[in-house]
Amino acid sequence: MNERLERAEEEIAHLRRAVDDLSDVIAAQAREIEVLTRRVRLLMERAAEAEAEASGAIPLADQKPPHW
Repeated sequence: MNERLERAEEEIAHLRRAVDDLSDVIAAQAREIEVLTRRVRLLMERAAEAEAEASGAIPLADQKPPHW
């Protein structure tokens, strides 16, 4: 019985380590997603500004569809 308890404790320790590692990965990915989201937003704003300057019209992304 003691051996089974030790194996269970070892497995729990390994699982806790895996959960901690996965949590670290998820946190890093969340930070990266935030950075990438900001960059995409800035690029979209720059593209809209460049489009507005080039054509002098309302950017296509800001126009309402014809059925509205």
